[in-house]
Amino acid sequence: MGGEAAYAEGLARLEASYRAIPAESRVRLAKKTSNLFRARAATDAPGLEVSGLGAVVSIDPDARTADVGGVCTYQDFVAATLPFGLAPTVVPQLKTITLGGAVTGMGIESSSFRAGLPHEAVRSMDILTGAGEVVTATPDGPNADLYFGFPNSYGTLGYSTRLTVDLEPVRRFVELRHVRFHDLHELQATMDAVVGAGAHDGEPVDYLDGVVFSRDEAYLTLGRKTDDDGPVSDYTGMDVYYRSLQHADGVLRDRLTTHDYLWRWDTDWFWCSRAFGAQNPRIRRMWPKHLLRSSFYWKLVALDRRWDIGDKLSARKGEPPGERVVQDIEVEIGKITDFLDWFLDEIPIEPIWLCPLRLREPAPAGADPERPWPLYPLEPRRTYVNVGFWSAVPKQPGQIDGRANRLIEKRVSELGGHKSLYSEAFYGRDEFDALYGGPDLEQLKSRYDPAGRLLGLYDKTVRRQ
Repeated sequence: MGGEAAYAEGLARLEASYRAIPAESRVRLAKKTSNLFRARAATDAPGLEVSGLGAVVSIDPDARTADVGGVCTYQDFVAATLPFGLAPTVVPQLKTITLGGAVTGMGIESSSFRAGLPHEAVRSMDILTGAGEVVTATPDGPNADLYFGFPNSYGTLGYSTRLTVDLEPVRRFVELRHVRFHDLHELQATMDAVVGAGAHDGEPVDYLDGVVFSRDEAYLTLGRKTDDDGPVSDYTGMDVYYRSLQHADGVLRDRLTTHDYLWRWDTDWFWCSRAFGAQNPRIRRMWPKHLLRSSFYWKLVALDRRWDIGDKLSARKGEPPGERVVQDIEVEIGKITDFLDWFLDEIPIEPIWLCPLRLREPAPAGADPERPWPLYPLEPRRTYVNVGFWSAVPKQPGQIDGRANRLIEKRVSELGGHKSLYSEAFYGRDEFDALYGGPDLEQLKSRYDPAGRLLGLYDKTVRRQ
């Protein structure tokens, strides 16, 4: 079956599944996988059937665009575009993230300092709204308010069924320079300069991210697209990518195929695979290579949640239970050292991921010049740095639930930043609405979900309903 016919059949099944959900029940997806780190209330109601919307519908290599089903994973998306020498403008790190999920829930990667965020590459979206209608949202059409309000709405306005997005040219390889820093202020200044110039020491920079191991050991990784032949590394087996960054001083060079570069973080889920022993050489030799991937670690996390395995093992060793701290926050680049200094003092988690980003310019016609994407508090013409940290910290007897997470939220707000909503959040309602466009969302809900079939953003992300 061709792409268009398969999409039409999948859309028909989706609409039928919506009609099958009782009118008094909330509408939710019936996805088998998720990249969210927050629990949600159980329900007996059937979910939306989206399995037919997981493919690339078509690619136009001349226009450098693709039509893609809303639940197409980036793994499948990239596999379809690379043979044309093209890739999505931003490829989030984990293979099972879907295009629709990255747009409604935000995504980021090392191209974001020049290419922005995944939703900024969207030309149009077909969206199943809470009212059960499939509407087309473009920046200059009758549903422009939905186009601009959809990013960071996390399924509270509807679900994308099909997206038309821009692609960008890639080359066969990415050449890497891992630059060591002994001082975080120097790292901050260098990152800012690279973002402004798109180059470092006379060489162009197409990809930029970093890792902080400690105050005096941090790295920026500068990637350059190239077709030049040369040896390439392989971090899908015994070698662990993030450990390859570490060296005594100066610059360390490496090279990956573009495919392996785009998925360099998935094999070990950044560094989170160490929690399962997958970085122990003796265990890694026996670990099936096809299970060195984030989607399998997710299954292990689900088992841990269900049976409290980690806390039980800690108790046997006389250690306190852990508080999960799995977050990504963003502050302006001039404040990144302030945040890192505070974090390294207060929260015993390492390593820490850094990824600079800027909104694309110019914004689409019709966008608010000060806040183009009303549910996401990023401003044009500013550089932000995403900081990712994913682990657990010991709970102390008698401490309130979410103590470390609340401390992080407070410090980020003091610095004028914000955090992504894929994980647990503890904001009060007024602060949340001020940060994440509460009045704008309320207005959009009244138009596209008038009966309240979909959860509100605060209920979903903070109350975990």
